[in-house]
Amino acid sequence: MRMYDLILKKRNNQKLTQEEIDFIVSGYIKNTIPDYQISALLMSIYFNGMNYEEISCITRSMLYSGKIFNFSFVEKPKIDKHSTGGVGDGVSLSLAPIVASCDICVPMISVRGLGHTGGTLDKLESIPGFKVNLTEQEFITQLKKIGVVISSQTDNLVPADKKLYALRDTTATIDSIPLIASSIMSKKLAEGIDGLLLDVKTGNGAFMEKMADAVKLAKTMVDIGKKFNKKVVALITDMNQPLGEYIGNMLEIY
Repeated sequence: MRMYDLILKKRNNQKLTQEEIDFIVSGYIKNTIPDYQISALLMSIYFNGMNYEEISCITRSMLYSGKIFNFSFVEKPKIDKHSTGGVGDGVSLSLAPIVASCDICVPMISVRGLGHTGGTLDKLESIPGFKVNLTEQEFITQLKKIGVVISSQTDNLVPADKKLYALRDTTATIDSIPLIASSIMSKKLAEGIDGLLLDVKTGNGAFMEKMADAVKLAKTMVDIGKKFNKKVVALITDMNQPLGEYIGNMLEIY
């Protein structure tokens, strides 16, 4: 199997198999497939898309590229929330501890800024001394103690997505529904959660500016969740204006 042939196949709008996607993801993690070839593949996916089966395959491949958390020892419901992001979106900062206070565990693997949106981790790091790079043991200890964690991906949690996420940001392939859906869901499925609430933004401050695209993305992620036997609900919310009075990492924390 050669990466060249797989790029050509996707460029010609043909469908990739699970075996082929596993080969791509594994090779990228092991650094046997270079950035420039993955970039070419990302661009082919951006223009030609992926069908549901391909999206499920790449989600599965990224999910099992590293370790999956097992929080079966936590008796409370384990529920997470994820937003596709928008200008001034700091909802997670207040929502996660509020939900935790209602006797629900929130193991939240969050992200940094992508494109024009600020990331939850970037905002938290504007607090002097705030640590977002937790080890697996620190993650578990905090979850047991206070019932909520907002952390970056550990080195062995969905490492394939971590590399692809950074590359998408530098290759103008961010707003691709298959890539967004597989990226979000691979991280969330690796958290060991029981359920997930998705906040899919639409409007001129979001990646999905058109309502139809936002609905398509939401349905895609809900369907992936069902395939992996998870309870997933999606809300389509307005992002035609900032979600607050301030924009910027430290200002949004304030």
